[in-house]
Amino acid sequence: MLAGLLFAIHDADDRPDRLAATLPFSGVTLIEYQARLLIAAGVRQMIVVVARLTPELLGAINRINRRGITVDTVRSASEAMEKLHPLARVLMLGDGLVTTESIVAAIANEGGDALLVVPEDDAGPGFERVGGQMAWAGVARLDPARIAEVAGLPQDYDLQSTLLRMAVQARAVQILLPTDAIRSGHGIEREARTLEERGRAVLATIVSGRSGWFDRYVLAPIARLALPMLVDRNVAGTAVGGGAVGVALVGLVAMGFGWLTTGLVLASVAGIGLAMGAVLSGLRDDEAVAVVQTRGIGIVCALAVLVFAYFTTGYSGDNTMLAVATALVAIAALGERAIVERERRLWWGSAPAYLLVVTLFELIGFPLAGLVAAAAYATVTLAAAIERLRLQP
Repeated sequence: MLAGLLFAIHDADDRPDRLAATLPFSGVTLIEYQARLLIAAGVRQMIVVVARLTPELLGAINRINRRGITVDTVRSASEAMEKLHPLARVLMLGDGLVTTESIVAAIANEGGDALLVVPEDDAGPGFERVGGQMAWAGVARLDPARIAEVAGLPQDYDLQSTLLRMAVQARAVQILLPTDAIRSGHGIEREARTLEERGRAVLATIVSGRSGWFDRYVLAPIARLALPMLVDRNVAGTAVGGGAVGVALVGLVAMGFGWLTTGLVLASVAGIGLAMGAVLSGLRDDEAVAVVQTRGIGIVCALAVLVFAYFTTGYSGDNTMLAVATALVAIAALGERAIVERERRLWWGSAPAYLLVVTLFELIGFPLAGLVAAAAYATVTLAAAIERLRLQP
């Protein structure tokens, strides 16, 4: 079992009446974002070490509780030991830590004590020194024995720092922070203004880290510009998704009036809007809405291709395009079911990628060639995904 250990002790540097853990971050509070990282890593129990329970902290904890995770607040190592499952491994995040899912997942593996470290020369503010010219980078995997050892000490200790020292004395494995993590927003931050800047870097990492070429080279640049503004204005993911659905409907109606190219372009825009809505919903822990919006991307793209082929067929009197479009949708659907997302290769296709191929060929006046090319691309992607599954142990 994996348990999470979070801290809400330090006040914000520029807001002394507020805890750093409850500062706004990506549409939620920082501690809610940290909890989301832990849940994604497999944590099923969460302990929050507090000095005082503020209204903002209580609200954040209540929202974390709604995700079906047991959350306990404690003030000492002794209280933490009473709450911890005896067989749990502890995944600890530093007070004020900003990082990404991939960094936390790298530490949340089986094994003994481990510390994420960075060379002292590259250490940012808040990174504690652990010796050997290294500094702790804010993530640790601990045996519960470390907490029991701290519980036996006098009570006038800083729990986070003391746990770190105990892990060093227990010869914890040191895992070097990836060199690009700092650029991706990784750091310990207790100031509201600079936390906003880190939030933008993390948002950029979330969208840039997607594996398909369409997401990385088409969606990500647009999202890097739009998402920070949407988050700053507290725009809901449902609002973005609803607007995207409206754009999709306009596009489908436009095709009915013969504006086929316009309809395809609007459908592509709608797919991008749904993707950004899904990211926003995920940041606010509304996973059900995020899943619906993600599935909606495929539905919008499939409808756009079929409606495009239907009306093009109506003008030409040849059913070839409708048959190819139907085959494209069926093969693409099978491909999405066969693809394990973490195994997706950069060149593999996706629903928005196939729609983009069709749109580009329509722009140069070869609609049938576009459908055939997209269907062939979907077929190759499906074959590669099946082969990848076959080779897995």
